[in-house]
Amino acid sequence: MDMDVDLIFKIATIGILVSVLNQVLLRAGREEQAMMTTLAGIIVVLFMIIQLINNFFTTVKTMFQL
Repeated sequence: MDMDVDLIFKIATIGILVSVLNQVLLRAGREEQAMMTTLAGIIVVLFMIIQLINNFFTTVKTMFQL
C-alpha cells in the first residue's frame, strides 16, 4: 500500500515540475524546449509504470511457477 501512495506522489511531483517548467519555457518563447520537457516527463512516468508492470508479471510468474 505504501508503495502505491509513494508512486502516486512521485508521478504527481513529476507532473507538477513538468507543468511549471513548461509554463516558464512557453513564457520565455521557447516552445520547442517546452515540448521536449513535456515529452521527457511523459517518458519518465512511462518508465516508472513499465517497471511496475514488469514487477507485477514477475510476481505472477513466480506465483504460478511459470
